[in-house]
Amino acid sequence: MDTPARYTTTQAAEQAAQWRKTISGGTATVTPATIRQWRTRGHLEPAGIDERGYPLYDLVDLALAEKATRPRALRLVGISGV
Repeated sequence: MDTPARYTTTQAAEQAAQWRKTISGGTATVTPATIRQWRTRGHLEPAGIDERGYPLYDLVDLALAEKATRPRALRLVGISGV
């Protein structure tokens, strides 16, 4: 069985930012600091660590965290009802 793709904090932010920009028409984004906040707030758990000891995140977990935090983030940029 293939190992699922794992993303560094920066890569996770880039992926989540693509999703948010698609939904928000380019007005909402996600930064590495956002990914760290999702982890701190319990929305996202690391799935492993890289060779330097930094967290790695699974794509599915990242998608679930983005979905869980999306309504508030979009309200902050003036988009509702998504």
